[in-house]
Amino acid sequence: MALRVLLTNDDGIDAPGLLALERAASVFAEVVIIAPMHEQSGCGHQVTTHAAIAVEGRGGARWAVDGTPADCVRLGLHGLAGRVDWVLSGINAGGNLGTDIYHSGTVAAAREAALHGVPGMAISHLRRRGVAISWDDAALRAQAALAELLGTRPPRSCYWNLNLAHLDPGTPIAPLERCPLDPSPLPLAYAQDPEDGSFRYAGDYHRRSREPGSDVERCMAGATTLTELRL
Repeated sequence: MALRVLLTNDDGIDAPGLLALERAASVFAEVVIIAPMHEQSGCGHQVTTHAAIAVEGRGGARWAVDGTPADCVRLGLHGLAGRVDWVLSGINAGGNLGTDIYHSGTVAAAREAALHGVPGMAISHLRRRGVAISWDDAALRAQAALAELLGTRPPRSCYWNLNLAHLDPGTPIAPLERCPLDPSPLPLAYAQDPEDGSFRYAGDYHRRSREPGSDVERCMAGATTLTELRL
């Protein structure tokens, strides 16, 4: 029986990262896409329980959901996607490293899958400031990772978090590095508007702490990192 995977994300159903993941996953499996109608970045593990959730067919095995990434997974596993062997979430335009996992909608989708006993993996792409992501290159590197990982599965009550470094296009694909999660907080900085007194976050993501050997340190050094997360 062919492998069947549910794809989702938090950047929205029209995001180029989702298209790149579709190209990568289609090499190995039958693909169903259930993704948010609109961008849901930073929504964490929000779910919709007290309002109707609109669903729009986009042709073939593809649906847009007026909800969060976790909502998409719930609807897919409830039956919209049919049989699901894996849930893959991404490719997110920006890293989800270290403590990012607690506010990431991308990672929440993989976590929601694991809660229901389905293997889940979040896939994100670190972004260098001012440099566009090559989604063709991202698809090739995601494909290489999936070739190694889809034949296995995370241990019970676990799910995986994969991060691609932002490398120059054509850089040789390096082996996966299995890394622990860096528990260091993001830089805490805010700028205050002198006129209305409001605050805007002003932390520098790339100047965050980097524990040696952690997912943050290794991905920012150019590695493709895989971190096992536990419920």
